[in-house]
Amino acid sequence: MIHQTWTESTTGKKVRCVHTDAKKYTVANVLTIGKEYEVKNESEEYYFVVDESGKMGGFYKEYFEEL
Repeated sequence: MIHQTWTESTTGKKVRCVHTDAKKYTVANVLTIGKEYEVKNESEEYYFVVDESGKMGGFYKEYFEEL
């Protein structure tokens, strides 16, 4: 169960949030434009990062740029 140890796992890369203009969901409350986040896991469509609430969240890659 990898999801239980994501927050403690080492990160392979960092991403920077470039926008929070979501059509369907509110992400402005949990992402900060310009802030760098460590990617804990990734899929084809999502980056999994620890967001502003302190919890792991999966967000579309369109909100970020790779560093």
